[in-house]
Amino acid sequence: MEMDLKLEVMGREVVKPATPSPHDHLQLSLVDFSCPAVYVSIMFLYKSEELVTASPEIISNKLKCSLSETLSRFYPLAGEIEGVSINCNDKGAVFTQARTHLLLPEVLKNRNVNSLEELYPKIEAGDSPTKWPLLSAHITFFGSGSGVAVSVCISHRICDASSLHMLLTDWAATTANKKSNVSTHQFAEATIYPPAPPHMALLHPPTMDLKKCIMNRFVFESSKIAELKRKAASQSVPMPTRVEAITSVIWKCATNASRSNLVAPRSTLMYQAMDLRIRLPSNVLSHDTIGNLQTAFFLKKDAESKLEISETVASFRTAKEGLNKMLKDNVQGNTVGKGLLSVMGSCMSEFKPDIDIYTMSSWCGKPFYEVDFGWGSPFWMGSPSRTIYDNMVYIALMDSKDGGGVEAWISLPAEDMSVFVHDQELLAYAVLNPPVHI
Repeated sequence: MEMDLKLEVMGREVVKPATPSPHDHLQLSLVDFSCPAVYVSIMFLYKSEELVTASPEIISNKLKCSLSETLSRFYPLAGEIEGVSINCNDKGAVFTQARTHLLLPEVLKNRNVNSLEELYPKIEAGDSPTKWPLLSAHITFFGSGSGVAVSVCISHRICDASSLHMLLTDWAATTANKKSNVSTHQFAEATIYPPAPPHMALLHPPTMDLKKCIMNRFVFESSKIAELKRKAASQSVPMPTRVEAITSVIWKCATNASRSNLVAPRSTLMYQAMDLRIRLPSNVLSHDTIGNLQTAFFLKKDAESKLEISETVASFRTAKEGLNKMLKDNVQGNTVGKGLLSVMGSCMSEFKPDIDIYTMSSWCGKPFYEVDFGWGSPFWMGSPSRTIYDNMVYIALMDSKDGGGVEAWISLPAEDMSVFVHDQELLAYAVLNPPVHI
């Protein structure tokens, strides 16, 4: 039995923007509707002297006021989705405040951090990432000022991980009394991808794996990553990146786990999301634009193929370089949207029920550990809670606090996860759910 957090919800309210929205509606794009109908979520744990001396009420009110100001700059997040656009009606974002008398070090000692879903915003009946709220925040105060958890959920229908980081950076800086240098943030709308046709609002969201999934956290320390990169090296890729190496070993071990549970093995596909902001020149796409500004590539192996890490890394590099070249060529030819639609079409055509699909996303290199509400940097951050990704096969890579290690949050079907957690090749480089130390 895991420790009961004894959480007491002090209030759940709607925070509205400090100033009215400058626009009535915001157009959603084709790629927005290709994203899973989920909330992208993150949680930060902080400890600070100010958390000991200031009352939770004062801190909570400060967070609400600063969130209201931030919503004015990210005004579509205070609206609601209607059809294929966002009605920027200033309906607001959900803000929940909770507390527990338990001390944060005590909680971390007695609970796995991948099972702290009570600290994330609760999705109430009627809440939907495809309608409203598009943004929810949840603040938990631990006993005797020992720490605070700040967690946020944002609709994937409008935002990706980079957008989430920009929102959090703005909210934290505003809370810490730093002035924002923008009046409103630019949202992508249909500037890169074409607008979603009206009939897309009537379609069901892309189907996800309907099996019950289990999420676990695997930590790759920098010394183990160095070992893995040496193993993953080849003549064509003598210096693999940490993301290439880690992604390749996870795909191999997840595929082996799936095949161990199947009478007839299936083809396996790795789908890797890529941020367009760092791949397009700023005159085509401003690097601080908000939206689902992603493209992707996939690697596929048939049912009889064995996956070798060095071969996967080489294929990964080739696919990534091919995608970068396509973007460069299309920028010169002023056909970026057309090129991206072609990539999107080839990826979507592979999504079939008789294939194992592993969606990979790397948040590495995004400075989430610099999100400072005035209490210093977080001592730890966590990825999606399993209540949000219950039926989704998904792998997210995030930086460890030291910047050199990587935390992999992996959601697999329960029967596959029971095999995956014992894979000796994986465990040679990663530790399953190690404790978080303050």
